[in-house]
Amino acid sequence: MQKIIKDHISKLKSSATLAINEECRLIQKKGKKVFKFGFGQSPFPIPKAVVDELKKNANKNQYLPMQGLEELKKTVALYLHKNFNYKFKSTNILIGPGTKELMLLLQICFDGEIILPTPSWVSYAPQAVIGKNKVHWIQTSSKNNWFPTAEEIENKLKSIPNKNILLYINSPNNPSGAVCKNYEEISKVVKKYNLIVLSDEIYSELTFQKGLKSISNFCPDNTIVSTGLSKWCGAGGWRLGFFAIPEKLNVLKNSLKILASESFSSVSAPIQFAAISAYSDNHSDYKKKVTNILSNIGNYVYDNLRSNKLSISKPEGGFYVMVELLNSNFSSSSDMCKDLLKKTGVALLPGSDFGFDKKKLIARLSYTDFNGKIFLSNTTGSKKLDDGIIKKYAPNVVEGIERIRQWSNSF
Repeated sequence: MQKIIKDHISKLKSSATLAINEECRLIQKKGKKVFKFGFGQSPFPIPKAVVDELKKNANKNQYLPMQGLEELKKTVALYLHKNFNYKFKSTNILIGPGTKELMLLLQICFDGEIILPTPSWVSYAPQAVIGKNKVHWIQTSSKNNWFPTAEEIENKLKSIPNKNILLYINSPNNPSGAVCKNYEEISKVVKKYNLIVLSDEIYSELTFQKGLKSISNFCPDNTIVSTGLSKWCGAGGWRLGFFAIPEKLNVLKNSLKILASESFSSVSAPIQFAAISAYSDNHSDYKKKVTNILSNIGNYVYDNLRSNKLSISKPEGGFYVMVELLNSNFSSSSDMCKDLLKKTGVALLPGSDFGFDKKKLIARLSYTDFNGKIFLSNTTGSKKLDDGIIKKYAPNVVEGIERIRQWSNSF
């Protein structure tokens, strides 16, 4: 058969996060128990008021403006100003079917090169391949909380002749669960070299400590803020996200609108109307409970896995940690994860999917394998949750962590 797939597309694989989810389903169909620590998805129900708004607007069947429903854009801009001190107007907001789609369109229209810190979310680099943009990696370490220093970014820039650069910053970070604390120094490099920053803030509402900052607070004219409903609102399947794009980058926004018109046209009307409730109503109690549960489970995972066999950094937001196996003879992180899944039923994603060298025996663990609806209805406020509560309402997390611990002790 003649070649019908473009070379740069034929080299791509299915998204690692979606692939591990499918693999877990196949194992479960065989009647085997799987601890689903590979796929990152909020386990919590969508707030009832938001669901009610979706039901109320289910009869909305018209195409909406390609940039998004005007009332929703105004609500989002006000929400960003009130909660994060961002100074965006409704004209700066672009509503999309999830931020993943918007990021892909950004890669398609952007003419330049990409800087990605290691570790980075699994889809950043493949999307750059689709957009035919060269990727430059900056290796980070736990010493710097898994984020690049300003010096590391500047040194990388010196090796790139093309100064049309898009830098990705994701905080709280997927896969490390770390929060960036050196925005101010990074912003100086951003301004000096006139970089464009894609600030992926999809987990920003799930930060465990108060006072979260964004790089947009330091270099707003250079920063595209990317976030949506999937994580804090438990609405991943609804597929609603947005970009907040500063005036200085209007040329990008206008190109994204054109690509939107030729791809997804506009986001589902009922979901856009429902999203107004998500960004205008007070969901602080819901967020407080959700964040408290995730923080306590994250601490449980950290306390029960760290050992002389496993290296782990304490999570600061979201629902991930990275775990590194010390002193073993696996040839790759992929082989390590396959062995773990085969022997224990615990599914993790190998570090090589996030930009690490395949020989580095590190993996991402998502601690969301529990019934969020039941857990949420049995907790109040930000009270510290003891191990007994976690064992009662997140038994799969507890058992899966114990299986990893016992497996690691065999090396």
